[in-house]
Amino acid sequence: MKYFPIFLDAKYINAVVIGGGDVAARKIELLLKTTTNITVMSEQLSISVERLIETHKLHWLQHNYEAGHIENANLVIAATDNTEVNQAVAAEATKFKLLVNVVDQPDLCTYITPAIIDRDPMLIAMSSSGSAPILLRMLREQIEKTLPDGYGKLADFAFKFRDHAKARIKGIRNRRSFWEQILRGSVGQLILDGKNTEAEQQLISNLKETMVPPQGEIVFIHTLDGEPDNLTLKAHRELQFADAVFYDETVNLTLIEYVRRDADKYPQDILASVLINFQHALELAEQGQKVIYLLSGNNILPKNEALLQSKITYKELSSGI
Repeated sequence: MKYFPIFLDAKYINAVVIGGGDVAARKIELLLKTTTNITVMSEQLSISVERLIETHKLHWLQHNYEAGHIENANLVIAATDNTEVNQAVAAEATKFKLLVNVVDQPDLCTYITPAIIDRDPMLIAMSSSGSAPILLRMLREQIEKTLPDGYGKLADFAFKFRDHAKARIKGIRNRRSFWEQILRGSVGQLILDGKNTEAEQQLISNLKETMVPPQGEIVFIHTLDGEPDNLTLKAHRELQFADAVFYDETVNLTLIEYVRRDADKYPQDILASVLINFQHALELAEQGQKVIYLLSGNNILPKNEALLQSKITYKELSSGI
């Protein structure tokens, strides 16, 4: 990745925006979604920037860019139409190791702002690393169409009952499964419909039901051509619920990006065509983990007595073409 994706805690942001035109206004409006700790440095202000300063009581330095005013900031935005000024801002920010964004000059930036879909507190940030803004806009439009406006309400609801569910439901995989059923099912729909009381009552009722301990299993996935675009929906779901994943160098490593981020990764030095590490996979499954074993191609899975004699559930999937 050319850029490291990160979300900054708003309460620590101390921003300086240099410029007072329409571009600066857009940057200020974005910052105001998270903080009012903003200083604007510009002698002249557009009507939009002036209104934002007055409405949100922002600090205004009533002069054009001068060095010596950004040292105590941690986020700097240069939004002027003067290339030399923008270069000077970037140089000073770099000197003090500050995050700096120079509008329309990515070579001077130490960070860029992504395309954002805001369903507060749910945020989706996307970037093409500056390579294809049109493609990025197309992707954003697709996601916007499929994401309900009330999606943030689901996040607030899940946060409210997160500790209750964690205390009642043992095992990360069980909790993931529980929340997926809740948010995809009738409870989630009640929240989207604004029927919070009914949703809470139904969730509490579900939490009172007896929860079985997590059962381990092993899923062997033959990846065939190895192309991520050819993953079946079933294989994709298995990867998203994985606790551990095994693979060797013949497996397309791009597939690992589709595995649940918190899953433990076990790259194997010995090719699966020579030896499959059944023993380690079984040990993890016996601890209640969902183990994924990725296999390149579509070779017949060799029989293993330890696997056959164990009580661990296992299955094979073929995914690809």
